[in-house]
Amino acid sequence: MRTDTPAHPARRSGRARRWLRSLPGIQVVKGYQASWLPKDLAAGLVLTTMLAPVGIAYAEASGVPGVCGLYATIVPLLAYALFGPSRILVLGPDSALAAPILAVVVQITAGDPSRAIAVASMMAIVSGVVCIVMGILRLGFITELLSKPIRYGYMNGIALAVLISQLPKLFAIPIEEAGPLRDLINLAQAIVAGKANWTSFAVGAGSLVLILFLKRFEKLPGILIAVVLATLCVSVFGLDSHGVKVLGKIPQGLPAFTLPWASGADLTKILLGGGAVALIAFADTSVLSRTFAARTNSRVDPNQEMIGLGAANLAAGFFQGFPISSSSSRTPVAEAAGAKTQLTGVVGALAVAALLLVAPNLLRYLPTSALAAVVIAAAIGLFEINDLKRIFRIQQWEFWLSIACLAGVALFGAIPGIGLAVAIAIIEFLWDGWRPHYAILGRVPDLRGYHDLERYPHGERIAGLVLFRWDAPLFFANAELFQERLLQAVAASPTPVRSVVVAAEPVTSVDVTSADMLRELIRRLGARGIELHFAEMKDPVRDKLRRFELTGLLGDARFHPTIGSAVDDHLGNPADGEPRDDAGRASAGKT
Repeated sequence: MRTDTPAHPARRSGRARRWLRSLPGIQVVKGYQASWLPKDLAAGLVLTTMLAPVGIAYAEASGVPGVCGLYATIVPLLAYALFGPSRILVLGPDSALAAPILAVVVQITAGDPSRAIAVASMMAIVSGVVCIVMGILRLGFITELLSKPIRYGYMNGIALAVLISQLPKLFAIPIEEAGPLRDLINLAQAIVAGKANWTSFAVGAGSLVLILFLKRFEKLPGILIAVVLATLCVSVFGLDSHGVKVLGKIPQGLPAFTLPWASGADLTKILLGGGAVALIAFADTSVLSRTFAARTNSRVDPNQEMIGLGAANLAAGFFQGFPISSSSSRTPVAEAAGAKTQLTGVVGALAVAALLLVAPNLLRYLPTSALAAVVIAAAIGLFEINDLKRIFRIQQWEFWLSIACLAGVALFGAIPGIGLAVAIAIIEFLWDGWRPHYAILGRVPDLRGYHDLERYPHGERIAGLVLFRWDAPLFFANAELFQERLLQAVAASPTPVRSVVVAAEPVTSVDVTSADMLRELIRRLGARGIELHFAEMKDPVRDKLRRFELTGLLGDARFHPTIGSAVDDHLGNPADGEPRDDAGRASAGKT
């Protein structure tokens, strides 16, 4: 008769610890200190002054009704408090995501608000799933593959696209979205044709100037002050009757759980758009999370960060929101207000929910041109110029890579531009290994070791020996070049060559293609009476050669621990593992 055996207590406790690691919010609750509560409550209330106007502004910028920005603020903050590893990070609608969201929404929805909500919510779900899967697969390192100049390029391009997308709202001119530069041309033509509403422009431009001016006073909620004053102006002076567009009535109550679906929508665009915003959101979130973790001498798991971000996006998608990210403007506000834990975000979310339940009409006269000013101010803050100046000074080709990414976003839109940035990043990553540096080494008088004879033309080759260094992994893209350059070095030797020694310390890997190339090279050199040797090869690489059945072909005697021992073997000296200079003294180092 079969009986079930209870799980071992240690096994149960191990599972419990794994669950707790996946729910960092529970760990915070277990270790919460009473002295933190007043600070978290106060910081949450301060944060609320930014959450509502910024959420509405970024919703409008993303092509969905403003109230969705409040929905995308409330639910993600609650989800991140449970799943997010950072104690200080504030999530919600973000200006960096506005352009890629808008690019998909306007192509699919044809101005239908309910359809726009469905499409944006579907993108949020796609983004959430992508982030969670990547977190589970421990792929949090992926965003590190984009170099700094390329990140600057696409962020500058997105900032430009966001800024241009808000200019029509500033002038109260409706235009059909056709890409950033074409939109700018269409806007200029409309202004010349006299279609601009200068009252709307005055409200928006005044709000923008005030926001930028108040930025220098860190303790003042500049965005809130500007939005409140703009709303009062419209309400008191009746500017809505003069063509100034306002937010109008927003639905009272909390968002309901829904399964978003836009019938007949192009799912490919939604999937690509959701994947693109997932990468942007995680790139921003990982950088911001690491920055604030460093300030508190703590560490944040990038894979758990991806899961927390994914959970927040899933929550937004199922509650009529749109893709969200971390906020580089609201997070510092929470920190400056004294936030200690994620409870700050929970308080902010509950306060925004209370606004929707109790006083939704407070936002009725909020002018859309003021909301555009909020987004433009944020977009201006996204531009990176100073560090690009430094990059231009020290490495111009990387500067032009950055400009190419910017141009891709500006000319083709956010999603194709991001695709271009990723493609450029892959090409940049492969280039150094594709056409790497190599060197012919020799002895240099009065300088220890073996050195690049191109840099030291007065150096001397060792008679009958070619010392060849390859500064990259050996793989399919550079295998033929390796063979070509090595044979050229043999042909250029001033004395008949008996041995070739590959200084293999920089070679970190080999693949099947390069192994087959080495087999062919051994045959070709052997036919000319030349032996192929390797020096300083790493054990994992040598293990691969053994697996590729090359070690037996060469023999163990062809592998040397140092270049010096390989030279000694060639010269017939007793090899003691130390390189020697012309005087027979032990030497070290190479350039």
